[in-house]
Amino acid sequence: MAANMPVSQPPPSPLVLIIMGVSGCGKSTVAELLAARLGWPFEEGDALHPQANIDKMSAGHPLDDYDRLPWLEKVADWVEERLDLGGNGIVTCSALKRSYRDLIGRRGTGAMFVYLAGSKELIASRLAGRHGHFMPNKLLDSQFADLEEPTQLEPAIRVDASASPEAITDTIIELLGLN
Repeated sequence: MAANMPVSQPPPSPLVLIIMGVSGCGKSTVAELLAARLGWPFEEGDALHPQANIDKMSAGHPLDDYDRLPWLEKVADWVEERLDLGGNGIVTCSALKRSYRDLIGRRGTGAMFVYLAGSKELIASRLAGRHGHFMPNKLLDSQFADLEEPTQLEPAIRVDASASPEAITDTIIELLGLN
């Protein structure tokens, strides 16, 4: 697992953080902690899914690019709305593929992806203890199959998801210089 990647220059202002990674990596928990610490608006990306997507995943079927497009458009719209208002924000979104991240960050500035990276074993153990979420554990393999980790050419930082949510939050704030 690669080390946490610091940002080489200060983040833009305003700034919207997209907390990304496979299902079960801790996106929602970390995003809620970040929003509370920074006082920034937070949107749960899962709430932006069309009902058809939720039904499909609940039935144990992975989404394809066609299914994801309306959801990704809503996430991108939320990001742009925050930026248009001149405000910061935090949204969760798996953002598994580079093309998805390109769509979400289509403005070219103001969006920063925070990739919560974890091994399949770590994430599987977390999913086994999670209850009440529409994403069944058996879809984890499809998430990892779709995952294209962010590169250094993208506005992204990588944070090890094996730490506690509080430690992950501290790391993100430190790496982005948000303290």
